[in-house]
Amino acid sequence: MGCDRVSLHPISAGPSALDRLLEVGYQRLYADESAGARSAFRMAVAADPTSAEAHGALAEVLDAEPAVAARVYERALRLDPGRWSWRLGRAEALAAAGDEAALSVFQDLVAERPDAASVRRGHGRALARAGRTAEAAEELREALVLRPDDRDVLAELAELLMTGGDALAAVELLTPALRRPDGDAGLHRLLGHAWAELREPAKALAALRRAQEIEPDDRTAALVAALEGGEGADLSAAYVRALFDRYADRFDSDLVGKLGYAAPRILREAIDRVCGPVQGMRALDLGCGTGLMGVELRPLCAHLAGVDLSPRMVEKARGRGPYDALSVGDIVDAMAGPARWDLLVAADVLVYIGDLAAVFAAAATALAPGGRFAATVERLESGGFVLGPTRRYAHSVAYLKESAAAAGLDVLLLEECSPRREKQAPVPGLVFVLGKA
Repeated sequence: MGCDRVSLHPISAGPSALDRLLEVGYQRLYADESAGARSAFRMAVAADPTSAEAHGALAEVLDAEPAVAARVYERALRLDPGRWSWRLGRAEALAAAGDEAALSVFQDLVAERPDAASVRRGHGRALARAGRTAEAAEELREALVLRPDDRDVLAELAELLMTGGDALAAVELLTPALRRPDGDAGLHRLLGHAWAELREPAKALAALRRAQEIEPDDRTAALVAALEGGEGADLSAAYVRALFDRYADRFDSDLVGKLGYAAPRILREAIDRVCGPVQGMRALDLGCGTGLMGVELRPLCAHLAGVDLSPRMVEKARGRGPYDALSVGDIVDAMAGPARWDLLVAADVLVYIGDLAAVFAAAATALAPGGRFAATVERLESGGFVLGPTRRYAHSVAYLKESAAAAGLDVLLLEECSPRREKQAPVPGLVFVLGKA
């Protein structure tokens, strides 16, 4: 019998029909036949629309349709308002559907049962989806206090801390948990990624090797190979590629939803101010990521190309669709060849490079006469450039002007901005547009 259909002997509507349909639904659910369970529970609702259990059971198997699940939970709760598991399920469904009401619903549940780990965890997830990272971390910490052996909560909290730019806190969280004799490959991988973000390649390598011993994984193997290449201290191209491959699937939601990423919009506005109304340009998006910058550039271009070190980021950019050509590679190599481009753009890319001399020199060669090079950086008040506590480079106004002059480029625009948030605070940044005479 197919798992998306329920085959029963003819039965009449009524309690016996309802009981039989619920029984079949639960049997299918316990057999991991979710489609069959959904079908049976839908038939149960049809057999008795006044059955709270039928509605609640159906809602619980609608994970892939959270907005629908939330509505079904609401109907179940109208019939049986006191069922706690359905109240929690509705809150989780609202959060998964991106409904702002989830936060107030979770607040009510937390007020009612502050010692319920599942409620604190769900509230933390809802806060994280809303971009309230610091509050989300506090809720997940509360969940972990209530359930200290829950490794799923531990992993979620570590991921959240890293997303918020606090890899050191993730290391401090994970290290004691990994002193236990039983190994957890996932937690060792997270520890390795956290050490890598702190640019501690030896420690990252030790954690990732341990993860591989417990549970071999192709992506972890790529990180290990990159670090074993001996270039990890400077974040080699191979390592950066593997690191960003890991983040490709959640890059947009983390960067835009949680960190308020605004670099593409800031750069488009700067380009418009310097270039005026323009179309038909040949442009290259340096470090294109998933294509967020490409969407802003497309209306200006007759030909738009993108390059990124991460193959999975390039796959995402290809799926987004604004580019005429995409390639995997280094940004300096991508600019090789004289006088080809009218516009070069680097959105939140130069923060991974300290000395910009090679980048500026390559840009000067790659730009056609009258071409423009636009980028964002994080702002350093004085000095040249420095690696900050978030392991991203910051550059000063003076350094950018000197580097542009050394490459033979004119500074057409150089202003303060904030390209993203870090720990709920705006990150001080600069946006510049350079020109080739």
